[in-house]
Amino acid sequence: MERSVIGAIGVGLALLLIFLRVPIGVAMGLVGLGGIAALSSWNAAFGIAKTIPYELIGDWNLSAVPMFLLMGYVASATGLTHGLFASARIFLGHVPGSLASATVLASAFFASASGSSVATAAAFSRISVPEMLKAKYDPALATGCVASAGTLGSLIPPSILMIIFGIMADVSISRLFMAGVVPGILSALVFIGCITIGCMLNPRLAPPVHALYSRAQKRAAAQDVWPLPLLIVGVLGGIFCGAFTATEAGAIGAASACAIAGLRRSLNKDSLRKALVDTAEGTSAIFIIVVGAAIFSRYMSYSQLPTAMSQWLLGSLDSQLTMVLAIAVIYLILGCVLESVSIMLLTMPLLLPLLTQMNVDLVWFGILVIKLLEIGLCTPPVGMNVYVVKSALGERVPLGTIFRGVAWFIAADLSTLGLLIAFPQISLWLPDLLSR
Repeated sequence: MERSVIGAIGVGLALLLIFLRVPIGVAMGLVGLGGIAALSSWNAAFGIAKTIPYELIGDWNLSAVPMFLLMGYVASATGLTHGLFASARIFLGHVPGSLASATVLASAFFASASGSSVATAAAFSRISVPEMLKAKYDPALATGCVASAGTLGSLIPPSILMIIFGIMADVSISRLFMAGVVPGILSALVFIGCITIGCMLNPRLAPPVHALYSRAQKRAAAQDVWPLPLLIVGVLGGIFCGAFTATEAGAIGAASACAIAGLRRSLNKDSLRKALVDTAEGTSAIFIIVVGAAIFSRYMSYSQLPTAMSQWLLGSLDSQLTMVLAIAVIYLILGCVLESVSIMLLTMPLLLPLLTQMNVDLVWFGILVIKLLEIGLCTPPVGMNVYVVKSALGERVPLGTIFRGVAWFIAADLSTLGLLIAFPQISLWLPDLLSR
């Protein structure tokens, strides 16, 4: 049997195990070890099982994961994120669909702190959806905007997905963070524009909230949330100015979050313990996934399947744009049935050799991949963020209503994706500017 055929069988087996709800890292690791044994020997497989975990966990870049997780968990556990929705509501009170737009704006800031799409959707399901339903907002709009705005956590730095992509593709994580800023802001603005125009055309979606806020109230709202923007700007600004690396920024961000919470007297033994335990659990889960993916990637290299795929695709596709569009379609289809991390870890070992041969800018491609994975967080039948919102709300809103609500945000995301593909400088302008 040809080596590439054994590789293809392994990909199919890994997909089957993931569909059967075997944990991603375990599924990829077991298939990878079995495949290496089939292609070489069990001694080679056990040797890789012994060396890869040590090499990866000792990787300096990967230490950014627990640090950024700790920063987000401390910010959440100590209340640094709690006033975001109320403050955004005050500043956007005059805009049609103001509560939904406030949710998007607050989600963008929350996502910058947490780096997690699911955490963002879970938080605002409890914070903003009840307020919108109380204000007689259309349930589809109220839940759809929360599920969709939650996806901003993948694109707005610091992002855990960017760190994983950077390690897998051997791309500068700092440059990826820089490249995510403008697309992240653009995505949030497109969502807000979509909400505003939709509510202007159909006022029944979001009855006007006739609330006037004084300058004193706006000043108080700004004072309530200033630590979080300061923390985010400080961390990202230090990376962009070259003061420290993305890995160092994670440690500085975690320490700064603790310091700010301490000054506000919101950091106590219980909140610190909760943040540390959540960080340990989240880091362990991510490291298991990354180790499994590394073993699977080594198996793909042994099988020579990526090389065979590259040769076939290079003969079939006549341009870089055609190839990127074909990959985008594949990702959109996979996003309907697989979770985002699974898609990235399964496909990148296959795609990286092809992308390198076609001279595709991996920073730009990384932003496209993360945008595509964002869309997958809302597409049925998997739609992780949709189920997070449903879980938080229980029987108050039917699942079909939430999927109906995310439909027009998916359309907005597809338009943003089109802009990112057509104009790569949207992603590359800032990193190119700051690297001069």
